[in-house]
Amino acid sequence: MVRKTQLSNGIRIVTEKMPGVHSVSTGIWVNLGSRDEEPHEQGITHFIEHMLFKGTAQRSALDIAKALDAVGGFANAFTSKENLCVHAKVLDTHLDLVVDVLMDIFLHSLFAEEEIEKERQVVVQEINMIEDSPEDLVHILFQQHFWKDHPLGAPIYGTPESVLALNRSKIMDFLGRRLAPQAVLVAAAGNVDHEAFVDLVAPHVAFLNHTRQPPRRQPPQTFPHYTLLPKDLEQVHICLGFPGCSHGDPQRFACHVVNVVLGNSMSSRLFQEVREKRALAYSIYSFVNSHEDTGLMGVYAAVAPEDVTETLDVITAEMDAVRRDAITASELSAAREYLKGSMYLNAESTDARMNRLAKNEFVFGRHVPLEEVEEAIDAVTVEDVRAWFAQHYQPENTAVMLLGPVESGAHGMAAA
Repeated sequence: MVRKTQLSNGIRIVTEKMPGVHSVSTGIWVNLGSRDEEPHEQGITHFIEHMLFKGTAQRSALDIAKALDAVGGFANAFTSKENLCVHAKVLDTHLDLVVDVLMDIFLHSLFAEEEIEKERQVVVQEINMIEDSPEDLVHILFQQHFWKDHPLGAPIYGTPESVLALNRSKIMDFLGRRLAPQAVLVAAAGNVDHEAFVDLVAPHVAFLNHTRQPPRRQPPQTFPHYTLLPKDLEQVHICLGFPGCSHGDPQRFACHVVNVVLGNSMSSRLFQEVREKRALAYSIYSFVNSHEDTGLMGVYAAVAPEDVTETLDVITAEMDAVRRDAITASELSAAREYLKGSMYLNAESTDARMNRLAKNEFVFGRHVPLEEVEEAIDAVTVEDVRAWFAQHYQPENTAVMLLGPVESGAHGMAAA
């Protein structure tokens, strides 16, 4: 059962009781992410996420770690383009403890200057680590070019320069401008009683009663491009993409069906053609990145320099075939079952249920039952898929990025 309470200050509390489990996953969510940063603030939301575990007036960083370790709990946090979340999972008997700890770090973190100084270096090392991971790097760089001059295209982690420029004053100013109670949501899934959970949470957040609203998000423009980025690597990392579906797009299920058929499963067209039949790549897949008001659908592959042109030709041929001829009835049926199976298997996790509660509330303002999603998936037709793909995948709105020893493949690519 899913229940929701909205406090007088606008903070929402959403729970889902899951019979038969003995744990509770709890998350404090803020509808605030890297896309809400100004250019000089890049990486600040992610940096705040790091600092939440560095000590409060009541607890040191070690005290926070010990409090959860002592009850076998797990705590973490993440930052996305649109959300910040600090979360934990414990046995239901320790829910009061985890709420107290999470609320303490969320509301009373000190952001001490000496901790900020140390964490700046840690985050810079995290950024450098991504530089050494070409698969991650090509996705980040692709989005920077695809959503050029828009904060949605900026890397979540920021840049070494922007991170090193952060200080306590900038952090507190950012939180003061951006952290509105209406953007805060507390979610819990597992063996949890809604009323008891509200009684635990409400006293902690009662003092948050300011009424200011952060600026509304602006959707980005997309910039088709063909970009070669030379880098001393063994492989060329290919990222190709075009406009996709947003979180709330009425046609999003057609988008996800075609993603499964195209490259998001082992039986997909691209996996079979590029890897199994031609042995051009070990890693080849399609993907969908959805946001509040826009989205991106794309394909990634890592291949030898001499195989770039052939690989791109195969990818393009498969996408042209979907746009021209649509998918088959058997492919549609298999993709539907894949999506439904993945959804229901994922729903057995309290963490996944907690995440789903928050995201549905932010996107739709309500709980969306799994059965409703299943019906929407089953309603997708072959023509829905063809029409969606033909509308979104067009040569003039498609971008391509190659990262690696691209000089050796550049002439062949130009011919392609």
